[in-house]
Amino acid sequence: MAASPMEQFEVVPLIPIHIGGFDISFTNQALWMCIAVVAASLFLTLPVARGRLVPTRMQSMAELSYQFVADMLHMTSGEEGLVFFPLIFTVFMFILTANFMGLIPGSFTVTSQIAVTFALTALVILTVIVSGFARHGLRFLKLFVLDAPIYIAAPMALLEFIAFCARPISLSLRLFANMLAGHTMLQVMAGFVVALIGAGGVLSALSIAPMLLIIGLGALEILVAFLQAYVFAILSCIYLSEALHLHEHH
Repeated sequence: MAASPMEQFEVVPLIPIHIGGFDISFTNQALWMCIAVVAASLFLTLPVARGRLVPTRMQSMAELSYQFVADMLHMTSGEEGLVFFPLIFTVFMFILTANFMGLIPGSFTVTSQIAVTFALTALVILTVIVSGFARHGLRFLKLFVLDAPIYIAAPMALLEFIAFCARPISLSLRLFANMLAGHTMLQVMAGFVVALIGAGGVLSALSIAPMLLIIGLGALEILVAFLQAYVFAILSCIYLSEALHLHEHH
């Protein structure tokens, strides 16, 4: 049991590596990212490798995950949006797998690190910018200009630009904060259980209350793990749709 609820989020070097004064050590965070990638890859490839006509339960889940992301992209961006399927599907499955694996006792929650969530967000936003300019050229800047009189369009353009610049912050913080808060609460409740049992007597009987709360929070965290992956993916789809269609889908 960690002494502090925040200790579970500490990044610890497993293989110290220092090159030219830079610390590029292989950490527990890197290890669990690799595990998440391998786990997601196995989940998506092994069940469908034989291509059974009557799919197994795991094969059905793997195929449904493909269809789920494809439908999400088609709903937000149309047929043209499917070009971004590899990116959105990879990000969605990585976040989903990392979120679920973070619920395993003794594991490390990769998505509770702002560096990880911001890197994923930066990848999406850079794709939006590059795709927007590649498709529309300088017309991509019309994304910030509303079809309105100049005295309304000018201040709104500034607000739209500020809102666009805030997207990397809001998208990364939303995932980071939700995973951090949920796991901290679980750790705090677990600490209460240990403390009450250790106190003995009547207080030991009271430990059932935080125990039940842990079960409820655990179930909620399973839902949050999926919802946060979905929210990240759907917002990414919306941003990419704007790069393709500008204000056409507003």
